[in-house]
Amino acid sequence: MKKIDWYILKKFFSTFFFSIFLFTVIAVAVDVSEKTDDFVSSGLSGTQIIMQYYIGFVPYIIALLFPLFVFIAVIFFTSKMAMKSELIAILASGTRFNRMMRPYLIGGIFLGLILLLGANYVIPKANEIRTTFEARYVNGNSTYDPLVQGSNRSMYFRIDSFTYAGVRNYDTSAKSGGPFFMHRIKDNHLIYNLRAEVIRWDTGLNKWILQSAIERTIDSLHEKVSLQQKRQMNFNFKPFDLSHDEYAKDKLTTPELYSFLQLERLRGSEDLNTLEVETYRRIATPIAVIILTMIGAVIASRKVRGGSGAHIAIGIVLAASFILMDRFSTIFSTKGNLPPYIAAWIPDFIFIFVAIYVYKKAPK
Repeated sequence: MKKIDWYILKKFFSTFFFSIFLFTVIAVAVDVSEKTDDFVSSGLSGTQIIMQYYIGFVPYIIALLFPLFVFIAVIFFTSKMAMKSELIAILASGTRFNRMMRPYLIGGIFLGLILLLGANYVIPKANEIRTTFEARYVNGNSTYDPLVQGSNRSMYFRIDSFTYAGVRNYDTSAKSGGPFFMHRIKDNHLIYNLRAEVIRWDTGLNKWILQSAIERTIDSLHEKVSLQQKRQMNFNFKPFDLSHDEYAKDKLTTPELYSFLQLERLRGSEDLNTLEVETYRRIATPIAVIILTMIGAVIASRKVRGGSGAHIAIGIVLAASFILMDRFSTIFSTKGNLPPYIAAWIPDFIFIFVAIYVYKKAPK
């Protein structure tokens, strides 16, 4: 690392963090104006609103546009350097174009790692804070109502490849319901049946408690029946799995999301593509930061008559193309038959070819 590397990195990081800070302030101001009535009706103080909502909203909004602000920041400060002939001086000193791109690559990797860590562990925790607040105080008709108001409903689900269960009148706030049943099938024959009047989650034991449980084990023409007034069970599902929270994929850290995905796969869930796209995107988006950094650096390094405005215009067009491609691929996967890994990675693959093309065309 030489002085010129630190010089470029300093401009890179200062431009990016200033722009993302400025946008966050604007986003918070706009959000406050939109939700003022909700904040007033919630009865919470300013400190409570900050701690219960904005401490989750700010990381969410930063992560949402993180790659695009990296892209715009690179184009902006590199274009300024090109207009001042700084890049021409660097190349005229004998520095090769590839060598000049090194600090951009280092900066892109560093910011990509920050986003990778945040997307997999930090942002899900922030989303849990944000979505809980929005569901309770902002979205009156959201899925939060059955979670806190004790709405009764019935559900049927698959525990594993051969076991099916159901519970009626399940109260997600009390984490209990009933009656409950579970069937195990083998070779198209029922071999096990479990029924209970009440199923309840014990937070102390982290186990399900069955009351008035009747267990039947069927072996050909023989049947074994047992009755227990209270029984502890270690099922592979938790109260969270029965809540059907539409924000579930956003709230779970990546290890938790993988576990949840495996469970949903066993159950034969219809939302598998949505969960799989989310898992792949948490890796693909940080990689996109590096790709967009290199594209922005190559595009803006060329001194053109239109100045920074021309570079920024090109950057906005490419950024819009990236967003549209990402949204369309997600829709085709969640609503169609496009494989999730292709949906998550196709914007990166296409923009890799864009990066190669603009690099070949760049004056060196």
